[in-house]
Order: sequence, then C-alpha cells, then structure tokens
Amino acid sequence: MTAARLVSGDWSGQRERGSLWLVRTMIWLSRRLGWHFGHALLFPITLYFFLWSRGARGISRRYLTRALGRQARAADVFRHFFVFSSVILDRIFLLTGSVRPYRVRLFGLAHLQSCIARGGGCVLLGSHLGSFEILRVVAARDCPVPFKALMYRGHTAALTGLIERLNPALCNDLIEIGSPDAMLAVRDCVARGEIVGILADRAPDSHKQLTVRFFDGDAAFPTGPIIVAATLGAPVVLFFAVRVGRRRYDVHFEPFAEAVILGRQTRQEDLRRHVARFAARLEAQCRAHPYNWFNFYDFWGSARPELAMPDRHCSGAARPVLRAAGPGPAALPRSADGQPGRGAVEPGLVP
Repeated sequence: MTAARLVSGDWSGQRERGSLWLVRTMIWLSRRLGWHFGHALLFPITLYFFLWSRGARGISRRYLTRALGRQARAADVFRHFFVFSSVILDRIFLLTGSVRPYRVRLFGLAHLQSCIARGGGCVLLGSHLGSFEILRVVAARDCPVPFKALMYRGHTAALTGLIERLNPALCNDLIEIGSPDAMLAVRDCVARGEIVGILADRAPDSHKQLTVRFFDGDAAFPTGPIIVAATLGAPVVLFFAVRVGRRRYDVHFEPFAEAVILGRQTRQEDLRRHVARFAARLEAQCRAHPYNWFNFYDFWGSARPELAMPDRHCSGAARPVLRAAGPGPAALPRSADGQPGRGAVEPGLVP
C-alpha cells in the first residue's frame, strides 16, 4: 500500500510514496465491505508496487537472498511485498476493534510475566519484523499493566496519522522519539511499573549507531534503545510479532538482560556487545520468517566502514483468541481474589 522512495541508506529522509487518497479509499472500502474484500484488493495493489517500485524490488531481493540462503526469485519478492500489504490491512482492522477473527499465539510469555510480577517496569525491544500493532492491541486489551510505545514516525507521519485516527485512544499510548519530554515520560512509565516497547533495528541517520555483523555483512544499528534500557535499569525482553497466515500471528518473547549495564571503562565494548546480540536474534527471526521484515531501504549500505566490526560477538468487547504456546501454561498473573487478571490468556484454547 505504500513504499519508500529508495535512494540512499538514510531511510528517515525518504519521502512517502503512494497516494493517501488510495489509502483512505482502501480503509473506507475495507471497513464497509469487510476483510475479505480488502484482502482481495491486496493482489492488484501489491502487483502495482511490485511493477513500479524498482528500487524496493532490488533491495527486497538482496535481503531475501541473505535470509533464504539462496538466490531470491521474483515470486519471493512479490510475496515479501504481499505480506507487508497484508500486515497493513490487518492494522486497519485491529485498530478499529475487529479482532475476533484474529488468532494470536504467545511464546515465552513467562519471561514477560516474571518482569510484570516484580512491579518494577520492563523494556520490550522489538523490530520492524511483522506487526508492532499486534503487540499494541493485545497489550491494550490483555496486559495487566499499561503499555507504552516509544516510536519514531518521521517520514511516514502522514500515513501513520491517517491509520491511527481509526483508534485515537491508542495514540495516548505512544511516546514519540524526538519530543522534548520523551525520556522523562519513558522514565516515569517504568517507575510506575509499566512496559515500554522500543523498535531497535533502525533510527534516523542523525542518531548514534554502531556497525555490527548482520547476516553476512556489516549493518548499522542504533545505540539509542540500548542506552535507554541501560539508563532505566529495567529488565529487557525481546519480542517478535510475526504474521504466519491469514489473520494469524505468533508473538515471541525472549529474555535479553536482567539489566543492561554499560561500564564506565568498557562502555563502548558493552554497547557493541548488546547491539550485536540484538542483531543476532533479529537475524535468527528473519531466517525463520524471512517475508516478515519490512525495512525497504539499503540496510547494509547504511553501514559506516570506520565502525565495522570484523568479528561476530553474538549469543546466539471482542478480543483475539490467544493460545499459549511452548512449555507450561501461559496465563497472565491473577488478581488477589484468584480470578484471571485483565486479559488473562487461556492455555489450550484452540482457534
């Protein structure tokens, strides 16, 4: 439905491409004629951008060749575009509360439960893999503590604003990077025992970055999310919310650090180690779900040679039906009277 004009490694300066009128029409038709009609529209829309977005095709092909471990074909690139369009379509329905048909499985929920139970707040590090909207909507309905998203909207502000007007209440849970009181708001959220989600795989080119190994090349990752986590001193959990089928998503939670510590004498080395660990986990998820990563710009071209890291230092109303996955039951903490907490997950519930 929209694609960036790809001219350099700095994605934040790229202009939105695509017609806001087209997006408005898509929203109007989909909401009135239903998801199935909207899904049918994705085929001609995806074909249009596949045919006319030459830069995006080339970048998608190069990324998929790395992620798939073979030379990507035109069909792979089309599928990549189509999954991206599908996630945007789902975003429209999720924001308008049409969540009953969606099936969301949770993996590793115990890691997040443990942080919530301590009452000291938590940082969730994510990426442009899959749907951040799934996490926001599920958290708004099913998390026993408030969830805030720290985001940079930048060049997609018009499109993002258009879509988010579908559910203005969710905008109250957004902290925009670059606003004067952003860090103060994040600190206060964690102090109140809330969860703050940050996308950690890209930032404006003006922000500080480190170049680490990603797949078989060097790529620049922002240091800001790691520095924020270190400043807050809160436990850090990784999350990946990936589309696995029509209106089906898997949300994975992984422990990252009890606390990110950047030593006074070893700050740069510690920072590099944490950034590289995040890049390694993102790479693993990209290999497992290659069509879900939506960075349509020259990600490897953004690497700065003087910062390149030669060695790899990486460790390895209605609500959606949530099905716990992985070992053991996965239910959110219960209230004092023994009843399930707000939005408790019912293990074993089959879609």
